[in-house]
Amino acid sequence: MEEPPAAPFLGRDVPAGRLRRWIHDGLVRRVLRGVYCTSAVADSLELRVACAALVLPADAVVCDRSAAWLWGIEVQDPDERHEVPDLEVAVPPGHEAPRRAGLLGCVRDLATTDITLIAGTPVTTSRRTALDLACRRGRRQALAVLDAFMRTCGLTHSDLTVGLTRFGRRRGVAQVRELVPLASPLAESQGESWTRIVILDAGLPAPRPQFEIIESGKVLFRQDLSYPQWRVAVEYFGEEWHGPDQEEHDRARLEWLEAHGWHVIVVRKHQFKGAALEEWLAELAEVIAERRARPKRRYARRREPWIKR
Repeated sequence: MEEPPAAPFLGRDVPAGRLRRWIHDGLVRRVLRGVYCTSAVADSLELRVACAALVLPADAVVCDRSAAWLWGIEVQDPDERHEVPDLEVAVPPGHEAPRRAGLLGCVRDLATTDITLIAGTPVTTSRRTALDLACRRGRRQALAVLDAFMRTCGLTHSDLTVGLTRFGRRRGVAQVRELVPLASPLAESQGESWTRIVILDAGLPAPRPQFEIIESGKVLFRQDLSYPQWRVAVEYFGEEWHGPDQEEHDRARLEWLEAHGWHVIVVRKHQFKGAALEEWLAELAEVIAERRARPKRRYARRREPWIKR
């Protein structure tokens, strides 16, 4: 049987029956719509660029979620992670946006400073990609995007603020101006970013991301979101890092924290809406109010009146 090509290839360049057999036998996988590669090749930036180059129109620039993907940042919603994305591209004003299977085209006014090359492929810069996505996505996703680009690409609050000066009254820009000061490179996952923004939007105090619990000079734990002054923490348990294999470790960690006076609230993916969201936010508000109101330790005072000497 003929082996799949070593380099990425277009599905249309292979007889349909042969491609179906390769997919059925696990020999190839789909990377982008219409673009495939051998399963023996690990995912990498170089592979992603090579796949994008096969379907990128000559006058187009990779943008939005596809650009984030090339920058090493996944911005799909949790329910979209296993879907094969279309390639999102932008063309300059006066050009026709590409309309073909596997491509999502748009017309966008990009300055030369908004475009860079990744392995020879034109892509919006990390800053432009972050700001474009933050304008186009909902509030929670927007903060997660800004956090991720700060963490992965080293963007600063100043970088983002300067980049916004060219956005004028673009739709979504008011949201981004509000979120930029709240963004943090310390957030390590989209779930942590979502958790932080719903806490802030509920009017609760801002938690500290990635607070370290240190004992005898050794870092025992890092808490996703913490109020160390009140020994209150909020942990986001995503499926990727807190699955069945981690249950025993997670349980031991939570028990240690509880034994040392910490109140820990665990948040999972399904708890970002409806009654589940209201329940853990109410618990957080209650425990903060209770611990904040605890009387301070009082010290004995001298009974004698103060005498000026």
